[in-house]
Amino acid sequence: MSDTDQTKAAETEAEARRQEELSQTDLDALVASSDTGGRNVTGSVGLFLMLVALSWSLFQLWFASPIPFMINFGVFNDTEARSIHLAFALFLAFAAFPATKTKFQIVLGVAVPVILGALFMMGSKDGTSIWWIPLVVAALVACVILGSPKEKIPVWEWALAVVGAATALYLYVYYREISGRVGAPITQDFVVAVIGILVLLEATRRALGPALMIVASVFLVYTVLGPYMPDLIAHKGNNLSEIVNHQWITTEGVFGIALGVSTSFVFLFVLFGSLLDKAGAGNYFIQVAFSLMGHMKGGPAKAAVVSSAMTGLISGSSIANVVTTGTFTIPLMKKVGFSSEKAGAVEVASSVNGQIMPPVMGAAAFLMVEYVGIPYFDVVKHAFLPAVISYIALVYIVHLEALKAGMEGLPRAYTPKPIVQRLIGIAFIIAMICALSFIVYYGMGWIRTLFPDTAGYIIFVALSAIYVVLLRIASKEAPLKLDDPNEPVTRLPLPGPTIRSGLHYILPVVVLVWALMVDRLSPGLSAFWAAAYMVFILLTQRPLMQMFRGESQLGADLKAGFTDLIDGMVTGARNMIGIGIATATAGIIVGAVSQTGVGSALADVVEVLSGGNIMAILLLTAVLSLILGMGLPTTANYIVVSALLAPVIVTLGQQNGLIVPLIAVHLFVFYFGIMADVTPPVGLASFAAAAVSGGDPIKTGVIAFFYSLRTAALPFLFIFNTELLLINVTWYQGVFVFVIATIAMLLFAAATQGWFLAKNRFYESLALLLVAFTLFRPGFWMDMAFPPYNEESPTEIAAAAEDTPAGDKLRIRVAGVNDLGDPITFVALLPIGEGDTGADKLDKAGLIFRTEEDKMFIDDVSFGSPASEAGLDWDQEVLRVLKPVNTPSKYLMFIPALLLLALIVFLQRGRNDKVTRRKAMA
Repeated sequence: MSDTDQTKAAETEAEARRQEELSQTDLDALVASSDTGGRNVTGSVGLFLMLVALSWSLFQLWFASPIPFMINFGVFNDTEARSIHLAFALFLAFAAFPATKTKFQIVLGVAVPVILGALFMMGSKDGTSIWWIPLVVAALVACVILGSPKEKIPVWEWALAVVGAATALYLYVYYREISGRVGAPITQDFVVAVIGILVLLEATRRALGPALMIVASVFLVYTVLGPYMPDLIAHKGNNLSEIVNHQWITTEGVFGIALGVSTSFVFLFVLFGSLLDKAGAGNYFIQVAFSLMGHMKGGPAKAAVVSSAMTGLISGSSIANVVTTGTFTIPLMKKVGFSSEKAGAVEVASSVNGQIMPPVMGAAAFLMVEYVGIPYFDVVKHAFLPAVISYIALVYIVHLEALKAGMEGLPRAYTPKPIVQRLIGIAFIIAMICALSFIVYYGMGWIRTLFPDTAGYIIFVALSAIYVVLLRIASKEAPLKLDDPNEPVTRLPLPGPTIRSGLHYILPVVVLVWALMVDRLSPGLSAFWAAAYMVFILLTQRPLMQMFRGESQLGADLKAGFTDLIDGMVTGARNMIGIGIATATAGIIVGAVSQTGVGSALADVVEVLSGGNIMAILLLTAVLSLILGMGLPTTANYIVVSALLAPVIVTLGQQNGLIVPLIAVHLFVFYFGIMADVTPPVGLASFAAAAVSGGDPIKTGVIAFFYSLRTAALPFLFIFNTELLLINVTWYQGVFVFVIATIAMLLFAAATQGWFLAKNRFYESLALLLVAFTLFRPGFWMDMAFPPYNEESPTEIAAAAEDTPAGDKLRIRVAGVNDLGDPITFVALLPIGEGDTGADKLDKAGLIFRTEEDKMFIDDVSFGSPASEAGLDWDQEVLRVLKPVNTPSKYLMFIPALLLLALIVFLQRGRNDKVTRRKAMA
């Protein structure tokens, strides 16, 4: 090769490297703009912002810890903590997120304060001085028009940050004074609340985009202009005094439950994940997944699914998850035969589902704790099975894609053992894990019994001893390095050494799970102990590892560990900016719903649109979630839709004779909320994946959406089959449900992907869907053939109650009126207790009846009785008593379903055999 050719080749290679670096820079900018802020300032200003973020993390650790209560100093109540939490979020939002200069963003940033300022002036009908509102609006509009660069923070941005933080801190500084005048705000309250709401909406526009800002503004407009709305959703309208009191001065609006959950729970979990990732757990999970699964058909894609599931344990952001694992997995997927769009779509589908993976789920899961009123342990228990099934189905989808394209896996670094030896090895590992779990569970219980006062210290010492042993084991292996995915892959890493090199990363997760599931501590306190243990690991991991390797430099190692700890805390705080702003702004929406009563009005609208059909209302809810998901983050999407439609679904289900647990409805909304990062045309996770893969982002989003159909199907199924949520099932029933539901979901995936054992004929896909539905909901067909209830005359209610065993529930169809006075019909579940006769049981349930002509009415319901809690009230007419009857087991429907499946297997294997014989003859 001539010198000229070599020079050109070197220039070409250098240009390729520059393009690669630019691509990585763009990726980092994308994650920053959506998660941590797109502004990157250095020098003294950058150091100051780092200290502010660090202070936020330290405050949250202090607030969650038991130390303030032990020393009786620095104790904050919930309202004070929410005020400080929002102050940090607002300050960092303006410091970290520059104002966007697109025309639409500028117009929106100007229009919203102008419109809301005018409405606030309209709403001031009680003589309050409002001359200052135009000045506030003008100042905010000027800041929006001036904009801001990414490299520095201009003076007006500092002003917005300080003013925003001051309005949030107002509740903390004047907490005692405000508590004495709730409902009667003074001029000072008006000024702070109006400025606070407008500045919060501007921070929302910067940190989260225009959608949430628009939705919250629409609800504020509706609050003021209630009398001018259509009759169906009209209300009396609220003046400025009521808005200020409801939205800012009390905890009904901005400082409500959503911001409280962000303050008490979410921050600590995000911080825990950030510290775990900084310690190296993210890279460890990726390498383990590739060492175990990379050799299979389409192995890199399967490893991407598993590594994203494990990374989902520590990352609350689907976009960061895509970029973290995707920069390594997507090029390898392309290398074994996936197209750019399919490689990106697999990564998106698996990364987004990280938010539904227990024990550390997305922020919305912690909101469920407050909205549904159940412990976090129960939320995790109900969400566990669908999440695992969803990931298994995605691995199977990847397998089907590999079969279609005839892909192979990556070469192994070892010769595999015979299948029998592998099965024996797997069985031995499972037995060892079960034995270890048994010893740990009962051993800790024994320690807590013998040493009730010092058990925590003893357990910490034992855990630390295990940690040192695991570090000693890890030190014997080579340090894990994330290989360059653009380099040729000659062999996969060895599973054994890869797994051993980071077993200590499992300990913080064990601490978290133990605190949540066994000790049943609050989510906030559980996350505190897990984060505290991560602080211990970050400070000691490097010095101990280097000491075991004989390369100790104690001072430098301690400094490096301390630097990692500071970086992790700062990153955790910056990751929380968007969540803090989202929960505060969503509080405006929730506050408007409670203040105007629009929820009841919307229930009427939805009931009219759905015709009272439960399936129609579920479809409407799903569509609304998907539409809102095009612009709202998952948390805000969940808050809006659950606040508006969750009660409606429960009510309509009851009217249709379907008793839907509230947790099932909230998980339904949550599952469709996570589609926010997938759904085209916005889907930021799809854009991030496309930036890595070089594919078309819209096409990537569409394919990811189809891959995610299994996630969209599950919510419908567990509304009608609550066994999937492990509600009222024993452990062996849970195992049975898991096996059957997994098979059903795999068949659903095969039907939607058009490939089972061979390419599906159209009728085979329909048959697979039918089999999957039957396995998921066998009672649907059995109830059509053998109704589970006989509708008896109301006069038979005493006899039906007598036949109902104590502890069971009697179904009664009644007619009455709702809170608005409109007639409704619904099925009530009346708990039945002990009693000699049916009349005794009904009396103890709190019911007294009267008969008028041939009709039976409820004459009285005891306050706080089981009947009252079941929704029964006086003057309701008893229409029918639904008496259970003996029917054949619903699982008999599995027989025809499995026979149909056997026929499909027979047909497809026959076609495969023909293809094999043709190839042999050729």
